[in-house]
Amino acid sequence: VRLVESGGGMVQSGGSLKLSCAASGFTFGASDMSWIRQAPGKEREGILCISSKGDITYYPDSPSKGRFTISRDNDKNTAYLHLNSLQPEDTAVYKCATDIIRCGSRINEYQYWGQGTQVTVSS
Repeated sequence: VRLVESGGGMVQSGGSLKLSCAASGFTFGASDMSWIRQAPGKEREGILCISSKGDITYYPDSPSKGRFTISRDNDKNTAYLHLNSLQPEDTAVYKCATDIIRCGSRINEYQYWGQGTQVTVSS
């Protein structure tokens, strides 16, 4: 299993980014995909999960607050996280994760993680 995130960068407050998670080594179309982030000195936060059928699940206490959306393209074996109205507190490493478990599972149950992509938001 290999997950490779991309699309991070530095943006100003209020800006947007589109993160990608390119997947290989497993049956992507049959797998649920999650996005999680971790800021320095803070615990990991679950953001959104998209099922193999395209159903979307918000993690409890998701930082999305209507600003972030998740999508997938099974033909490209890629999941996306669309970040809008970014604020400095959104600065973190954003990672995608997958496993045989389904959306709604706890973050620490995921076995497969990407290396992450850094998002930095300046005020």
